[in-house]
Amino acid sequence: MAETQRPLSPHLQIYKWQVQMVTSILHRATGIALSVGALIFVWWLVALAAGEDAFNQFKVCMGSPLGIILLIGWTWSFFYHLCNGIRHLVQDAGAGYAIVQFVRSSWASVIVSLLLTLIVVGYALSAGGAA
Repeated sequence: MAETQRPLSPHLQIYKWQVQMVTSILHRATGIALSVGALIFVWWLVALAAGEDAFNQFKVCMGSPLGIILLIGWTWSFFYHLCNGIRHLVQDAGAGYAIVQFVRSSWASVIVSLLLTLIVVGYALSAGGAA
């Protein structure tokens, strides 16, 4: 067979990283994180139904530094996926496809999700957490 000089498909080392590209990847990653986080929710429900000892064990695990990091990460994943999903709904309606609007809405989904996460974490800390 003769060697043809066909172009190779571009890959991540070729593309310049842009906010739209990062938000697309984050949307998929947060969807996966929400699926995994649903297992924590199921664990909470099972521990709640299993009795006080099981629920106390759950609270100890989720009250540990690793548990708190997981809960904060899951909260951010939820808000980011929500904000970016709303952005996609607006785009599905045919709006926001201009490059400037696309970039602004990408940044808005990141910023609003971080602000909502800070509000929820701040409220949880001021309310005493799970205590």
